[in-house]
Amino acid sequence: MKDVKVLVVDDNKLVLDLIVKGLEPHCEVRTAGDGADALLKIVDEPTDLVLCDYRMPGLDGRQLFEKLRERFASRPIPFIFLANRSDIEEKLRPMVDGVEEFITKPFFVHELVRRAKKVIDRLQLEKLQKASVRPGVIQGRLEEMSMLDLMQSIEMGQKTCKLTVRNGGNTCLIYFASGQCQDAKLGKVEGEPAVYEAVRWAVGEFEIDFNSAPTRTTIERSTTGLLMEALRLIDESQQAVPEGQPGTTRN
Repeated sequence: MKDVKVLVVDDNKLVLDLIVKGLEPHCEVRTAGDGADALLKIVDEPTDLVLCDYRMPGLDGRQLFEKLRERFASRPIPFIFLANRSDIEEKLRPMVDGVEEFITKPFFVHELVRRAKKVIDRLQLEKLQKASVRPGVIQGRLEEMSMLDLMQSIEMGQKTCKLTVRNGGNTCLIYFASGQCQDAKLGKVEGEPAVYEAVRWAVGEFEIDFNSAPTRTTIERSTTGLLMEALRLIDESQQAVPEGQPGTTRN
């Protein structure tokens, strides 16, 4: 699923190519070699997200941001800045509101992709919500958007909703309030253990109902804390597979 359009702006072609290769599996990527080129491309064809270097000849990243904010059509476009630490702290963060992320240079591409993907997933969720047939309800498949991506997007968007996930004959209900997981039920299993089981599901269907809210609290951890613990448990179970069984290797 590549419904989200991202414009990557950088005057360094090597950096531009590395970022594009990292993002391509997750979104539709366009590129611009400088701020002026980016502005023309956005006027011609709006984008969902701009990932932009700060220091560029001519129209720099901050000037591009300000020009986009001056136009009604481009004002809501989320922005991610790439800049060195001193530029972020002295020139960008104090004066720029509405930026999704500041990513410090130099950076590892996989870390940039991880942080950008959180924004991309949230935007994907918003697109699904707008396109939903039933008001306030969106549906999809886990093969297109994983449990990890879904829960992170709900948390980042600070959504209050009910997430229903189906895998075979199993159904898990997870309730969120302002992005934080409050309650979960999977058959007779409730609370955190229900979430840990559902996070393992790689295939199935999901439905998010923004008309529903939790009525009780069975979970104390934050959504991020839940996901970290779920990943730890998955990793622990994979390491515990007996030797000679699928998933193990011999030296």
